[in-house]
Amino acid sequence: MQKEAIYHRPKNNFAYPYDDETLHIKLQTQKNDVTAVSLIHGDPYDWKQDGWQSKKQPMTLSGSDALYDYWDVAIKPPYRRLRYGFHLEDDQESFVFTEKGFYTEQPADTNDYFSFPFLNSKDVFRAPEWVKDTIWYQIFPERFANGDPSIDPDDSLPWGEAAPTPTNFFGGDFQGIIDHLDHLIELGINGIYFTPIFKAQSNHKYDTIDYMEIDPQFGDKETFIELVRLCHERGIKIMLDAVFNHSGYYFEPFQDLLKNGEKSRYRDWFHVRSFPIETDPLPSYDTFAFQPAMPKLNTENPEVRDYLLQVGRYWVEEFDIDGWRLDVANEVDHAFWREFRNEVKKVKPELYILGEIWHDSMPWLQGDQFDAVMNYPFTAAILDHFAHQKISATTMANRLTSLIHSYPANVNDVAFNLLGSHDTPRLLTLAGENKDLVKLMYVMQLSFPGTPCIYYGDEVGMTGGADPGCRYCMVWNEKIQDKDLFEFLQKLISLRKTHDAFGSAGSFELLTDHEKITQYVKRTEKETLLFLLNNDDSSSTLSISNFGSHAKSLLSHEEIDVNHVELKPYDYEIISLT
Repeated sequence: MQKEAIYHRPKNNFAYPYDDETLHIKLQTQKNDVTAVSLIHGDPYDWKQDGWQSKKQPMTLSGSDALYDYWDVAIKPPYRRLRYGFHLEDDQESFVFTEKGFYTEQPADTNDYFSFPFLNSKDVFRAPEWVKDTIWYQIFPERFANGDPSIDPDDSLPWGEAAPTPTNFFGGDFQGIIDHLDHLIELGINGIYFTPIFKAQSNHKYDTIDYMEIDPQFGDKETFIELVRLCHERGIKIMLDAVFNHSGYYFEPFQDLLKNGEKSRYRDWFHVRSFPIETDPLPSYDTFAFQPAMPKLNTENPEVRDYLLQVGRYWVEEFDIDGWRLDVANEVDHAFWREFRNEVKKVKPELYILGEIWHDSMPWLQGDQFDAVMNYPFTAAILDHFAHQKISATTMANRLTSLIHSYPANVNDVAFNLLGSHDTPRLLTLAGENKDLVKLMYVMQLSFPGTPCIYYGDEVGMTGGADPGCRYCMVWNEKIQDKDLFEFLQKLISLRKTHDAFGSAGSFELLTDHEKITQYVKRTEKETLLFLLNNDDSSSTLSISNFGSHAKSLLSHEEIDVNHVELKPYDYEIISLT
């Protein structure tokens, strides 16, 4: 038994409260090394004459990646306290693993065991329940639709008649979104994520001038209130994008700093390294990346903190928004995010807080800061296999299994799963305009644990390279929209909403025995679904008889021969098993 690979640590993703009564306990072992694991557990104060009273409960192999097996068990301690260890077996030996190490016999002293001192309700990770059943649609407001030409910026171009550049404008606005809400309803959308709408100089608005004002090119506050009202009437949630890591160059406090230098009352609102203020060749103040037009805000300064917290509350209180997406969230101090969560959740407890973080995010996902992060590791694994053809189905499955086991299940339930955005090339472009590959990726995205997001225009087959190429004007001419792709997504969204196992309920298990065919199983008490995705230019035939004797296609409703399932090139099947 490879003891060096065996790992467990209480709290975080290896032992956590799933709800007010249930603990999830996980263990990591070397892949294909351990044959069985049981949890030894008991109340720390439950003693009788023959010693500490403990029980054994088998653990389930919940997944494997390239290096490790992961074991899982859910348990409800009667008194919400737990001391526990693990009994591990292989073909030759068995050990008991505790906080103090390995034993050949079960130790009698409870101080040797791992401890979950008490399941406090306050410590349960709680994200809004509505999120895991939400299908998001990301809108870049400047490029979605122009409904009110009278408020277009100067030098705006005719809609869609030129390629996007970092500096041009086409006049997208709130009225244009209102005019096209039926398009979103028809698709099945019930959440809109807006990139920033606040006053800014750029077309992308990530360089905020005034956090309390809507950019006049989008409309006024009354129009935004109407947009939110109409969306809520249709069951659509609204999430705004806030940039609290940095402001824009023309943010009034920064302009005062540029004018008055060391004497500016706002000098401590920013991270100034030296005076006088320089912007070239490198700024003499901290910025986002090395962008002089995006000076980093000092969120440890009480005035800055109070101002940004006021912003966070204001748009929830006055406009009834349902979520905040937080840009460059990993570069802002944790103390600020804890206070931000407390403040906005006081106003609306079911508000969704989403952080933009591209790497391991467990420090932000312990219930005191964010509800979720943008799931870029998911994005990368999917694109590397399907779009880029760089990794096998097995490698993708290993990466996704590792990702799933990096977080508690209730965190995975609300992870923000995207395949493309305003920061990345269009999905169809990444796939070499192979629409069948795009469909495979959407099948996986819409059936993966978490809440999926579709980037505007991808549903009708828009193409485009990296920024600014991914920011073309939305195509509203139905003659050149891809109706087949729209109807395909419409169907998947409907399946997700009508089949619990397809959507956010139940378990998720990736299988790793094929290099080209992705296989995974989703289970609830009432339903088992097997997903097969063939990322190959040739047909494949496989047997699924180990899953049972009866199978039916969820797509065609036809019976399937479990001994002979044929997948055409870049084909997929979703199978209901009994």
